[in-house]
Amino acid sequence: MMPTARTESDPLKSKNLADNLAKLTDSLGHSPDIIVRKFTPLSIQAEIAAVFMEGLVEQELVEDFLKDMMVFERFPDTQPSSVEAMFDLMKHKTRGVGEKNCLKEWNHLFEALLSGSTVILVDGISEALSSNTSGGEVRTVTEATTQVSIRGPKESFTESLGTNLSLVRRKIKSPNLWVESMKIGDVTQTEVSIMYMHGIVNEDILAELRKKLQAIHVDAILESGYIEQLIEENVYSPLPTLFNTERPDSVAGNLLEGRIAIFVDGTPFVLIAPTTFFMFFHAVEDYYQRFDISTLIRILRLICLMISLFGPAVFVATLTFHQEMIPTSLLINLASQREGVPFPTFIEAVIMELTFEIIREAGIRMPSPIGQTVSIIGGLVLGQAAVQAGIVSPAMVIVVSLTGISSFTTPAFNMALSVRVLRFIIMFIAAFMGLYGITIFMFILIAHMCSLRSLGFPFMSPFGPFIAENQKDTLLRVPLNRMRKRPRLVSQKNKIRLETEGDSRGDRQ
Repeated sequence: MMPTARTESDPLKSKNLADNLAKLTDSLGHSPDIIVRKFTPLSIQAEIAAVFMEGLVEQELVEDFLKDMMVFERFPDTQPSSVEAMFDLMKHKTRGVGEKNCLKEWNHLFEALLSGSTVILVDGISEALSSNTSGGEVRTVTEATTQVSIRGPKESFTESLGTNLSLVRRKIKSPNLWVESMKIGDVTQTEVSIMYMHGIVNEDILAELRKKLQAIHVDAILESGYIEQLIEENVYSPLPTLFNTERPDSVAGNLLEGRIAIFVDGTPFVLIAPTTFFMFFHAVEDYYQRFDISTLIRILRLICLMISLFGPAVFVATLTFHQEMIPTSLLINLASQREGVPFPTFIEAVIMELTFEIIREAGIRMPSPIGQTVSIIGGLVLGQAAVQAGIVSPAMVIVVSLTGISSFTTPAFNMALSVRVLRFIIMFIAAFMGLYGITIFMFILIAHMCSLRSLGFPFMSPFGPFIAENQKDTLLRVPLNRMRKRPRLVSQKNKIRLETEGDSRGDRQ
């Protein structure tokens, strides 16, 4: 049976330490990772209990916290005369290792305990003290695995929220970098933080994001993908409307353009909002290379997008309905290759595409040392065997292979997944309506993309609506000294990021 969240106020009424410890352990199911350390000060005959969760705390911080709480044992001139005086001394005269809180309700006590804090309970007192001693085993900062770059920082986010926030703060040393935190998930109580540049961010977009996050009422938030699905405006769209990244430099660059970063405790993937379509085809490495090289690579990525989206569909449509568009010599070669193939072109393409998707998925799920080997060898062996068996034609193997390779050029994995889904839909339309159907679907897809919003921001900006000054960093990338202004609509204030003599003071405020 799924546990329910403690939403109602339940104050700590009992002053008996044994009763409070019994209720605490009963509520947590007598779990073996609950550590209770009892001791009695020499000056006051009142039993004290320190409670923490093993694995969620840093043992050295716990020891430091307990030593600090027992300050009256180290300094005889501070000896309390009663239990109340001792607790008051512990509450007001000690520093605490982290943020020290006085807890008067059970739900606050459980929340602190399960967040890695150490809780102090005193016999004869109906309150508790807590201090943040969270720690334990966490993954170290390593190189990014999903957004690899040749040039640039090699660090990536981890599953620790504090570490992730610090990685961005190391890159943006500004007091205007603000962070807001909240707990989402009635059962998991997952900490979610939003980070933005005060004075640059669009306040309307920030208010819309706060409203959407506060409206979330679910049992669990286990990954940033939960947040992404719960705040997106068009849940039935095949295209993602929020960008995710595991690179701190990517987050820092988007923050400086006026966007908002959403951090979720327990995941290395950070959401960026608002998002445009072209962000999914930009890599942080584009800004570390010369502008001409970056522009060429961006154009290459868009060409690969068209190949991965329409390649098999166009091949099926031309062979099925539009043979007159193919040169005669090439058409004769294709016809001779398909002479022994028993399936129509559409079925042939579906078989090869499904086979390629199976091999790719198997390569991802297999252990990393053998995953790539199986993908490469499996593709070569199956492709060659299928051709020799007469199941598919060599030309179809070439088209499907080129399509699969082109899909890997998309920097954003979630956009590449959407393209894989749309590819099958376009192939089905091409098999029944030819190039005419592909054209109709393309116009429908463009109209759908123009209707999408990311936190109220146009998804196809700066082309829909068209913003001339934002074209410097979309399909093309001009030299950095020409990119003087931040993107319009995203940032309404402090638009200038590269000042020149001609800039007005109003643009910089």
